[in-house]
Amino acid sequence: MVETAARKPIGIFDSGVGGLTVVKEVRKKLPQENIIYLGDTARVPYGTRSARTVQKYAISNTDFLLTQDIKLLVIACNTASAIAYETLKGAYGLPIIDVVGPGARAAVAASQTKRIGIIGTDGTILSGAYQKEILKLEPACSIVTRACPLFVPLAEAGWCDKNDEVALLTARRYLEPLMHSGIDTLVLGCTHYPILKDAIRAVMGPDIMLIDSAEETACDVRQMLDRQHILNDSTAPGTSTFFVTDIPHRFAETGSRFLGRELSDVSVVDIVQA
Repeated sequence: MVETAARKPIGIFDSGVGGLTVVKEVRKKLPQENIIYLGDTARVPYGTRSARTVQKYAISNTDFLLTQDIKLLVIACNTASAIAYETLKGAYGLPIIDVVGPGARAAVAASQTKRIGIIGTDGTILSGAYQKEILKLEPACSIVTRACPLFVPLAEAGWCDKNDEVALLTARRYLEPLMHSGIDTLVLGCTHYPILKDAIRAVMGPDIMLIDSAEETACDVRQMLDRQHILNDSTAPGTSTFFVTDIPHRFAETGSRFLGRELSDVSVVDIVQA
């Protein structure tokens, strides 16, 4: 029975393409696992929605992924993680991992000065989710935050190389206050931001530790599967299946940059509720 459960897929959802950075890291660390991804492209972005609406979206996404017989759920969206994680955790009887907790734990572990910076979308920064989680782990931490909303369209447009003038100018404009704040650790609190990691590092310098929430989430996925004794021990490469709620061609085009490989087989599913 445990062996059967181990062969089931991991379900991952996001409001759009950003969660593909989590898929990329999970695939890197767990190449034998099967993955089913849902991008809720019909209702993106989540960051401008009310908490009630985000919770409703997260529930419908989860309900769909459960029809795919998943063994573990990953909320690969910072806004949904901040607002809907506790709701989903209390409503469903399967292991659930968000992206906020892993990033916060890694930041606290990495910081020597206990001065931590957080960058994210307006919705994630305003939610205070990372701040609360970090202070719960280490009350002595001093936290500096900065919303960087233009990083998302830059990442999706592919304007993200460290030599790209637009990316560097935007990063410098957003990050300059953090450069002089005394932080030694910076949390990339949006799953789009790893695409801009080189540009961010070019601005912040080599002495600032960058915490990639996608990478840390993948580490938590491995640990959770191991604890639950449902790691897939197959020697065959795992499969990846992609669903969206709208505009599959745009998702495939942008998603190919996020995954670092061609993404052509994307299916549309109608889960959008009034």
